[in-house]
Amino acid sequence: MNRNPAQSASSPDAHGQLTAWSTLLRLVVVMALVLGLGYPLLISALGGWLMPHQATGSLIEDSQDRVVGSALVGQRFLDPAYFIGRPSAAEYDAFDVGGSNLGPGNPELRERAQALAVSIAARDGVAFGEIPVELLAASGSGIDPHISPEGAAIQVARVSQARGLTEAQMMNLIEDATEQRGRLGEPAVNVLRLNLALDELTGPPSSQE
Repeated sequence: MNRNPAQSASSPDAHGQLTAWSTLLRLVVVMALVLGLGYPLLISALGGWLMPHQATGSLIEDSQDRVVGSALVGQRFLDPAYFIGRPSAAEYDAFDVGGSNLGPGNPELRERAQALAVSIAARDGVAFGEIPVELLAASGSGIDPHISPEGAAIQVARVSQARGLTEAQMMNLIEDATEQRGRLGEPAVNVLRLNLALDELTGPPSSQE
């Protein structure tokens, strides 16, 4: 029986294409399992083993082993017995991080900074020029928990009076809460750690007489 030469010629090509597509599909499935599932699980396991504190969110616990926050997320403090951190464009919400996107020339940003400067000057009894810039402007993330040592120092008199502690004691607590941000970064004070140390030393403000 005679065969169509065209069909005979195309049959090996069709079989080769089918094999190629089958191989490609298997490769895609394998790579999806390896890179999409296996690799993330491996990295998560290694991170939890090598850096358990960081892998779980750098959580901070009080003296009673209660989680009070994260070393990476700022919190709102209003009581004069606490050190007060940076303003937040995200309302200190870790699920809604972000800056205000207001440029230096924006009048709204200038008005906001001026209002904060007036409030801080009255609250801590300092001149406008003594107020570090981070106390007047939110960070890019909106949840930065750090301030400069200078930003903590201008609050010492207020907090020490409210807590009944000496300024020397306060400076020691600030030093203990100061972290080096990276090898080339500047020292910064973690406000949450500092306020937690204050509560552990004198008790929360509500429990003080």
